[in-house]
Amino acid sequence: MRTRSKAPPTKSQSQATSDSKQKTSQSASAPLPPPTKPNKTFILPSSASASSRILTLPNPQTNTPTQYFFCPNLGVHEFTVIASPATAPRSILSARKPTDDETSARATKPQGHITQNAELLVATPIDFLFFLVPLLSASTAIQGGGGGGGGKGLFQPLDDIIDSQDELPKHFRHVLYDDTFRAALHDRAAAICDSVEAGDETMYRFSETKLLLELVAKADRMVAMGLPPSLEEQFVRQALATPLMAVKREDVGVAPPPPSASDDKENKGDGEDEEEKKTPSEEISATTTATATATETETETGKSTPATEQIPEGPSIPDGVADLLRVSTALTFMKECYLSKAMSARIDELLAAPESPKDFKPMQEHLKLVASLRAQALASRSLGDFSRKRSAEDQEAAELRAEKKRKKEEEEKKKKASESRGVRDLKKVNTVGMKKMSDFFGKAAPKKKA
Repeated sequence: MRTRSKAPPTKSQSQATSDSKQKTSQSASAPLPPPTKPNKTFILPSSASASSRILTLPNPQTNTPTQYFFCPNLGVHEFTVIASPATAPRSILSARKPTDDETSARATKPQGHITQNAELLVATPIDFLFFLVPLLSASTAIQGGGGGGGGKGLFQPLDDIIDSQDELPKHFRHVLYDDTFRAALHDRAAAICDSVEAGDETMYRFSETKLLLELVAKADRMVAMGLPPSLEEQFVRQALATPLMAVKREDVGVAPPPPSASDDKENKGDGEDEEEKKTPSEEISATTTATATATETETETGKSTPATEQIPEGPSIPDGVADLLRVSTALTFMKECYLSKAMSARIDELLAAPESPKDFKPMQEHLKLVASLRAQALASRSLGDFSRKRSAEDQEAAELRAEKKRKKEEEEKKKKASESRGVRDLKKVNTVGMKKMSDFFGKAAPKKKA
């Protein structure tokens, strides 16, 4: 049986092969092109170990993949973005400091890059407790329990709880099974779980009551250290501020006129002992003294004259209401940032229960009183009095309009900055009378029959 022999390569094929090999060798030896995306500037803890990594973990609140900084000794850190305002753009120049040999020899050029957006990603610690809440509560839900407070869940070892979740991300499993971080993991699990000892192993069951106590303790620590000025101003001072109520002022009564000279003569003509005629200055002084005496007399009897009536101040803030509002603000911040909507609703139910560790009823009653006073002050304003300031709703609407206008201007500036010079020049071309590009790609006109 004869077979066909492979034909030898032609001259053109061998030359093309050698050219491709030469290009491959040149590309391998050539330096890599610079990255297209700008680098980011991270500020990490100085005491982080060499095994620290930036991992992708599920966000505790939304369960979306998010980047976190993990150190087995320091725990998990989230990245807080600190950026310059859009009205004052900034950039960052990052360069390595040359060594003494490089400075003396001047053999190598300094390596550096420029970050267009001056954003600093600061690694701030986050309690790993918030990552365990979805994991442990999901295990309780699978068993059919209603949380640790009802006592229906089963006690399980932490490894069994982790292994029961088949869809855990790879990076999350790496954190959960890290040997150095293992002690801290069990400590945070015990803070929100009921635990029992079974031989040499500790078994856990998720408890909503313990989670609530831990959140309240965190809120108390935040209040003791002091809330940020922005939270204090917006959610505490403005919430407790009461409006000034308008008071109708009556005209002050006019003092009686001083007695005339004819009256004095008539009084002197009587047989009674009369006082001598007073000078005008003495008469004014006597009138003022009589008015002051009448005012003092009415004040002593508990009456207030229209002249001394002042605009009343709002109700005084009861003791402890401001601190309760600060604690409520801290709890709201943690719920909106680190807890799911279902768990936040459950925490609100536990706070409203009679056995809640914090009684927020005095705060809620005072806030209702402040809201009613604001409604009365708004209703008492006259529609025809344009000298008064705008209401709070009008001010909020004006602020929203200004914010939308500012964002629109920023978007237009970004679009203009991203446009090339050629595109900007083409926009200036006079296209009057010119056909559009779509006209050249339309359907051809039907041919006329001969």
